[in-house]
Amino acid sequence: MGWLERMNSAINYIEENLTEEIDNTKVAEIACCSVYNFQRIFSFMTDIPLSEYIRRRRFTLAALELQDSPIKIIDLALKYGYQSPEAFSRAFQNMHGVTPTTARNQGVYLKAYPRISFQISIRGDVEMNYRIEKKGTLSVFGVEEVFTNFENDENLKAIPEFWQNEIKKGTLDRITKASGIKWNSSCKGIGPVNAVMCYHYTGGNTFPYMICAFTPESGVPKGFT
Repeated sequence: MGWLERMNSAINYIEENLTEEIDNTKVAEIACCSVYNFQRIFSFMTDIPLSEYIRRRRFTLAALELQDSPIKIIDLALKYGYQSPEAFSRAFQNMHGVTPTTARNQGVYLKAYPRISFQISIRGDVEMNYRIEKKGTLSVFGVEEVFTNFENDENLKAIPEFWQNEIKKGTLDRITKASGIKWNSSCKGIGPVNAVMCYHYTGGNTFPYMICAFTPESGVPKGFT
């Protein structure tokens, strides 16, 4: 099974469990990757976090049930994971712009988010020039943090916060200077500082993440890992 099939299998699992508690670890296992990597891949490919996709799909189905059945709002709230009809109603209105009670009326405009499926569109009309190079072992230095593989989208917040904190402390400037690489600072978004992850085992449900640059010939600069 290729990665495309695995991603679609993960979506199938999500769709089959929208009325249950969705285990992000199980989703990632189906896709054959870590929870963190699956969340990043999903967010990159769909432009929305995994948790937001699940929320939209649940409220899409909830709206259909409101219009097609006499189900009570409190029962619908429990069905889609809400402990109170009030919390469900607020979240429902945030998405659809109307309350669940109003959504029962005919002619009310509601939002619908269809399920996602992944596919590849192959085109051969653009010529590409390329070359393959074989490089030796790469060595990097920088600052490291160990993160936990959360079963939600917390890493999508924690890692950017790590970057922001290091930027505020001037770490990226120090890494750039220590790397010895000449860089035009006017080229926003491009520079010698990168990131690597999962390069050694840190135990349990964790992974290492390093903001880094290539190690200069003189070795790892003082003050860095």
